[in-house]
Amino acid sequence: MRCVRALATALAGTRGATLAGARGATAGARGATAGARGATAGARGATAGARGATAGARGATLAGTLGALALWAAPATASTLVIEGAGDGHGVGMSQDGALGYAEHGWSDTQIVAHYYTGTTVGQAPARSVVTVLEGSKVVRVPLERYVRGVVAAEMPASWPLAALEAQAIASRGYALTAHAGGTRFDVYADTRSQVYRGAAAETATSNAAVAATAGQIVLYQGAPVATYYFASSGGMTEDNENSFLGSTPEPWLRAVPDSYETKTSDWKVSVSFATAAARLSGLVRGSFRGIEVLKRGASPRIVAAEVLGSRGDVQVSGPELEARLGLSSAWAYFSVKSGGRVTRELDVSGQTPFAPPTPEAPPASAPAQTPGAASPMGGTSAPEPASIASATGGARAE
Repeated sequence: MRCVRALATALAGTRGATLAGARGATAGARGATAGARGATAGARGATAGARGATAGARGATLAGTLGALALWAAPATASTLVIEGAGDGHGVGMSQDGALGYAEHGWSDTQIVAHYYTGTTVGQAPARSVVTVLEGSKVVRVPLERYVRGVVAAEMPASWPLAALEAQAIASRGYALTAHAGGTRFDVYADTRSQVYRGAAAETATSNAAVAATAGQIVLYQGAPVATYYFASSGGMTEDNENSFLGSTPEPWLRAVPDSYETKTSDWKVSVSFATAAARLSGLVRGSFRGIEVLKRGASPRIVAAEVLGSRGDVQVSGPELEARLGLSSAWAYFSVKSGGRVTRELDVSGQTPFAPPTPEAPPASAPAQTPGAASPMGGTSAPEPASIASATGGARAE
């Protein structure tokens, strides 16, 4: 019995040891598994951290890229087109401000006229000439001298020197006789589409005296009356007619000449936002507006051709149309772009050197000869008026 009990005790001990050992091994295995799981969790945590770092780097890169794009795009939105120029009007023929300067420096009316209309003389208009004028919707017939009295007082201040007023009278008279604004219906408009006519209400004693002193006088080229365009201010040089009246035939009496007594008061400067410029140039901008490049200038710095630059391509435009679209005083213009505090001059491939103001001129030794008697039948035709200019005279009364 004792042996059985001893055997039972021994077996129990063996089972206890085996069970304890197994349990210990199991616990050890579980501990190892837990350790492995901990290691796996740590690895996953490290992987998650790496992914977070990568995501952060990508986010930083994207933010930097977007920031760079914003900085690149900002100047186009905030940019300003700066335009500097000179003169007022188309620049063809006689400058009214220039005539004032020449008169103040001792030039006579015929000397002034001869300066602006190359190779011409002064002669007489046909007797009893009449001008047909469109006033509103009504066409009226006005005797030439009465008509000129109503024009000179409207186009030039009566306080200006008599020689300037007389030159204005000669130019206005010839312009009326050679203009055919209304074809066979009428000769001239009563406004800036031709030259301003205000009738007897505008007349002054001084302007009437200038008309009387030049009664019947007009400009002749090779014996025939010719179109005598004029405008407000030249900026220092007039322009060849074909460069302002695009499509017109070059006329020998309408050549560019220096204008010695124009002053700095004819200089001007305007600034418009890119958005405003793009709106004014609607139809000429492809994509986003980027600026203006000058391709060709005339005898003076007036623009003949340019390109409107766009993000999707460039469009060519004439100087007179650019002037009209942007609301400029003349086509004598230079372009720059201002972004922030930086101003950059736009491209100009015209090849023209910077304009140098002309040297003041003394009056000619003698006045040009006048052609006696009545003028020959009127020859020549008025240059076609381009749609891009306000009037044949420059569209503004001289101030």
